[in-house]
Amino acid sequence: MSKNPIADNQFYNAFDCEFLTQRRGKDYRTPFERDRDRIIHSSAFRRLQAKTQVFLSGEYDFYRTRLTHSIEVAQIGRSICNFLRRQSPLLRDDFYIDPELVEAICLAHDLGHPPFGHSGERILNHLMRDAGGFEGNAQTLRMLTEIIYPEGPNRVGMRPTRALIDGVLKYKSLFSQLETPERHFLYDEQELYLFFVFDNLPYLQHFAPGEPLNQFRSVECQIMDWADDTAYSLNDIPDSIQARFLTRENIEKWARENNPGKLEANLLENIIRAIKNHDFKRVFSRKIGDFIAACRLTKRENFMSGHTNRYCFELEIDPEIRCEANLYKQIAADIVFDSAQLQQLRYKWELMLERFFLALQENYLHPSGRKHKLLPEITHQLVIQSKNRQKSMRIICDHVAGMTDRFAIRTYKRLFDPGFGSFLDLI
Repeated sequence: MSKNPIADNQFYNAFDCEFLTQRRGKDYRTPFERDRDRIIHSSAFRRLQAKTQVFLSGEYDFYRTRLTHSIEVAQIGRSICNFLRRQSPLLRDDFYIDPELVEAICLAHDLGHPPFGHSGERILNHLMRDAGGFEGNAQTLRMLTEIIYPEGPNRVGMRPTRALIDGVLKYKSLFSQLETPERHFLYDEQELYLFFVFDNLPYLQHFAPGEPLNQFRSVECQIMDWADDTAYSLNDIPDSIQARFLTRENIEKWARENNPGKLEANLLENIIRAIKNHDFKRVFSRKIGDFIAACRLTKRENFMSGHTNRYCFELEIDPEIRCEANLYKQIAADIVFDSAQLQQLRYKWELMLERFFLALQENYLHPSGRKHKLLPEITHQLVIQSKNRQKSMRIICDHVAGMTDRFAIRTYKRLFDPGFGSFLDLI
């Protein structure tokens, strides 16, 4: 392997630390520290404070937002790295998974998510179905490589390292490779980043037809994914209890209808007991340590393991803890996300985004469109100067996806509510 640019850690080499495009000047930080710091100081990261996690951002101060969720995922990801460094016989003091890299991946993992959570993601994918689709993780890659920190007309993004790009790639299948691309894909034009990640190797020949390319992930990506699962499976439950979406009664009703196994039944009893004792926050906070300690490393071999240690190791999770996480996610999905209260809001959010998106599309792309300046100046110029309809659609989609919940609501009112808006409003 190539020379290691991180002096005290032999886990990484120059291949891992190579930037997508060369950054200027020297820096006292490691390449992964520079990745993390650029993410933290980006406007895209700040906007996560006003994007929905489960409940509408700003409705109550104590609910989690995409920003607080990302911070929690980053803390869990770092803790997993520290736990593995101390406990795994496969690692040592000068050979370990870099916590700064994992922190950067965790902080970045939701940058591409649109307003109104998965409702926004679903409606944008529907609206973009003839123009390459929309996917939150693909949009995160687009943010890192093309949108944030733009320099000149080429929009080169933040010039991330190969390891950071690979770390956010939970899904590596392209839109056109899937029969029904509803979720979990990259945009077709992003294949060049797959070639960068895989060092221009013909990666598809290493996967049999139908083999899950989406499951081929670096060890840092696996850590981020488990940290993400840990955060939302453990944190959505207390938030939902606090919001009175989850009660003893509806959990008991769910148990009667789903006939859980012995392990699941015991876990449900523990939730009910914690609600009864008003102790659910402490109970679920303590479980985070159990989920971290459930991690183990094993060795693996594949076509990338000769290039980088990031593909020499697999993260394994204790099956009982994995089962527990799945139970909490299922409860949240069935009781909270499918509740009439949230479904009514999702219906409204999807109608708002659809109407706004279609108005932009008609204004800019329809032959008889009036070409009002409905977008900010730079975005407006990018759209009208583009000669490619699909590219124009993608730019419009970028704008809508980058909105916060409140900005989307305010913009909708400004365009469609006759009684809202004035010349003094900030757009």
